[in-house]
Amino acid sequence: MLLSLTNAPRDYAWGSASLLAELEGRSPSGAPEAEVWFGDHPGDPADIDGDGTLDEITGGTLPYLLKLLAAAQPLSIQVHPTIAQAQQGWAAESGKGLDDPTRNYRDDNHKPELIVALSETFQSLSGLRPVSDTLSLLDALGDGAGVSALRAHLTGGADVLRDTLSWLLGGTVQPQVDDIIASVTAAAERADAGEWNTTIQAIAGVADTYPGDPGVVVALLMNHVVLRRGEGLFLRAGLLHAYLEGLGVEIMAASDNVLRGGLTPKRIDVAELLSIVDTVPSEVPVLRPAADGAITSYPVPVADFALDRVTLTGESVVRAVAGPTMVLATAGDVAVETESGTVRTVPVGTAAFVSADEPELRLRGVGEAFIAAPGR
Repeated sequence: MLLSLTNAPRDYAWGSASLLAELEGRSPSGAPEAEVWFGDHPGDPADIDGDGTLDEITGGTLPYLLKLLAAAQPLSIQVHPTIAQAQQGWAAESGKGLDDPTRNYRDDNHKPELIVALSETFQSLSGLRPVSDTLSLLDALGDGAGVSALRAHLTGGADVLRDTLSWLLGGTVQPQVDDIIASVTAAAERADAGEWNTTIQAIAGVADTYPGDPGVVVALLMNHVVLRRGEGLFLRAGLLHAYLEGLGVEIMAASDNVLRGGLTPKRIDVAELLSIVDTVPSEVPVLRPAADGAITSYPVPVADFALDRVTLTGESVVRAVAGPTMVLATAGDVAVETESGTVRTVPVGTAAFVSADEPELRLRGVGEAFIAAPGR
């Protein structure tokens, strides 16, 4: 079975007014366009060309959700649970309705994610920076009362990052938060922070969007990562992260479990966040995989999904089908053909769905596409 998929962009406030339109070669709608979902998630299943939605075909069994993501402003700082944590949280909240505003868990699954940049740059906050490096960054912010208080929290205790997150998000230190943000803004204006200039400029931009939000100071504790086109980031369970700006292809396990840690008007459950966040500092490696001919793979340590990028130069590319598969076109002219001879053109910004009973698919054309499938 070969189906053509489309979906309407979701108009989250952080979405870009231009990035998706530019990708698809159309006029902007005038509204923020944040995400386009290609999957069978009940929140927004993809539309099948002709009639119906993908969940009517799959029964809602896809293990992954594929998206186009276009951010003009920062997304919320967030973290996702492991499967064990999700199962425990889902069971603990079994008495709450799915629309209960105090519910944290929407299902019993984990939500690892992979983002691959389509824009020339894609900015992210990913993981907690080593404390010694953050102390070096704070030296560039001066010695105001708020910065001094933050420095003190980062230099004592066995788990200083967890303690510092609790302090910042506890709702009792707004004067210190405001003072730290003022120091960030002043340092960005001076532009004399040496190796920390780029990071401080990025955090000052976050502060412009979310003035007074404690999440701005949480962002100071995180690695600022700038992807180039074609580079990727894998975000495992427990990893604090937030996308800041750019266009990308995102794939994740089919889950809606999100615990937030700032930069959002939505509810933040500080205790639950602290119970699942991994506060071991580390860099998050950028995936810069080497292409194997026309295909570039992005290896990830989960079985929920696999993602490959295919560069088409006029020669056909054949791939075996090992489970329900999607082909998302991101540039040029792309067509998909099955072994039976069925052919679908895939306009940029749309996808094709190939059912698991097809032995293989053939990509044709000149352009770029991403192939999503269950993990290998």
